[in-house]
Amino acid sequence: MAESAVRGQDSIREQDRFGPRGDDVTRIAIGVDCGGTKARAVAMDASGQELGRAQGPGAVATAAEPGAAAAAVAAVCRDAAVSAGLTLPVDVVWAGITGAGREAARSAVERELSDGGVARAAHVGTDVHAAFHDAFGAGPGALLIAGTGSIAYGRAEDGREGRVGGWGHHIGDEGSAYAMGREALRRAARAVDGRGSKTTLVDDILLELGVSSMDDVVTWRATASKGEVAALAPLVTAAAAAGDMIAREIQGKAVEDLERHVVAVLEKLGPWSKAPTVALAGGLLRPGGALRDPLIRSLSRQLLTVFGRDLDPALGAAKLGLGLGRGGSRP
Repeated sequence: MAESAVRGQDSIREQDRFGPRGDDVTRIAIGVDCGGTKARAVAMDASGQELGRAQGPGAVATAAEPGAAAAAVAAVCRDAAVSAGLTLPVDVVWAGITGAGREAARSAVERELSDGGVARAAHVGTDVHAAFHDAFGAGPGALLIAGTGSIAYGRAEDGREGRVGGWGHHIGDEGSAYAMGREALRRAARAVDGRGSKTTLVDDILLELGVSSMDDVVTWRATASKGEVAALAPLVTAAAAAGDMIAREIQGKAVEDLERHVVAVLEKLGPWSKAPTVALAGGLLRPGGALRDPLIRSLSRQLLTVFGRDLDPALGAAKLGLGLGRGGSRP
């Protein structure tokens, strides 16, 4: 969800850039949260009443192949319209898409989506902005996302915006599921060599991949995608819960890295007149997520309060499309 999610957009206010202005009247909007795996859409009327929802396959925004993300957004919008009993085109679609932090990708997908016939106006932003808007509207706060990737994003009391992380899996994504899966592979290899402590992760990884040796794991890793490596993270959390010390070290390091994301973005945007609220999102941090509770304990030691409910980025995207939640209000 988070790779390079807001690069190039830190200083741009979404309420200034997107949504109706002046005398424009938007009666119906569809908001979309589109990640690499799933896309979710919410149809909403001008009063903020939810009309219908849909879910479908996702895609990442890229400048080279913008059609994939545009098609994923258009498909889930059509399903949401059917759920709401609406006839297309609606007034506006606001789509928060993974990868749309790069201006070239954002513009390319927006052009494709504008020709798709689902809305009279189509706007593309990031999934990070959509999630943040659901939590804080146009007000201050901080958002940490940890799923396949990781990123922290915030808005100061004076309106300044900033991010930490979001650099992608080659040089960043600390604390993410990808980072946990990658470290599990490294620690398993060390254990097989005798350079590291024994760990149940060796047998867990072999069983999960259906192979018989770490040599086979090397062959698998040569073509494995980021998502496939990230899918090993549950092996770490399960082994940690069962008492494996290496798995506990990996999980503990992930929590530490995510806490540093939050602290860094808050320091960048300070000073604060009062401790800001921190919203958590992504598979590792949503309610029931493997790292949510230990991270909340770490943040509480920083005297930080965690936003109380699961975030709904598609709802935030719909509100952005309608221009709701401006002027510091918190929808």
